[in-house]
This record gives sequence, structure tokens and C-alpha cells, in this order.
Amino acid sequence: MSTPYTIGRQGSIVLIWNGERIDLQDVVNFSVQQESRRQRTNPLNKPPVEFSTPAGWRGSFTVDRGNSALDKLFDADELAYWNANSISSGVLYCYIQESDGTTSKYEYSGIALTFTNAGSFQAENIVTQTVTFFASQRREI
Repeated sequence: MSTPYTIGRQGSIVLIWNGERIDLQDVVNFSVQQESRRQRTNPLNKPPVEFSTPAGWRGSFTVDRGNSALDKLFDADELAYWNANSISSGVLYCYIQESDGTTSKYEYSGIALTFTNAGSFQAENIVTQTVTFFASQRREI
């Protein structure tokens, strides 16, 4: 039986970094929110006017570490920066299986990644890793 609501397991993400697909094994969390810049004018002769302009997207994803893909990505990026002063780039794709059977697809472009949690290793716990990102733009594809 299908549900009229979207649940977490109906979503998936794919990261393409420097032209290569990164194996994000066991993504357990993905969140994203639009950023906007508040614009406001306070004319002397009428009520204030306020509106928002798009200012990118900010988000994060968490994986249960099943391989070294994220470690290798950030190691390579750091090395490229210090050796050649280059900044890597990529895109993030989000796929959502809708309750009507269709798939919504979104592309986050102009992304910058930060390895906010490379892992905490404890004897009886799964190691999780978290990446935060900023994307200049999101578009439906």
C-alpha cells in the first residue's frame, strides 16, 4: 500500500565531484533549506515594503561509513588546494519517489563542501560522517 506522504527512504542523493561519481554508501540523513536575503525599503510617504531574494541553498547529509570515499574526496581536495591553489567543484542530485509513482529530480549546482564530522570511532558503534554544503542554485531537472 502506498502512502500519500513522502517518507525518508523515498529520497536518494548522488554526488558528482570533479566529474566523478562519489560512492555515498548508506546515506542516513539528507536535509536542505533555501537561503534568502531580506530586502526592505522604508519610504517616508508609505508603508514599508519587504521581499526576499534567493541566496542559495544550504544543507547536509550523513552517511554510515561503509567505505573511505568521503575521506579520499576531502584528502584530495585539501592536497589540491595546498599544492596548486585549486578549489574543487561538483553537483549534488536529489531524487524523490513521489506517491503517484513519478520521480522528482533536483540538481544543486555550484556547491562547496565541508567535512563537518569525519567520524567518531567507538568499539560498538557505527561510524557516521557528516558533510555540510552550500549550493548556489537548485533547479528541477
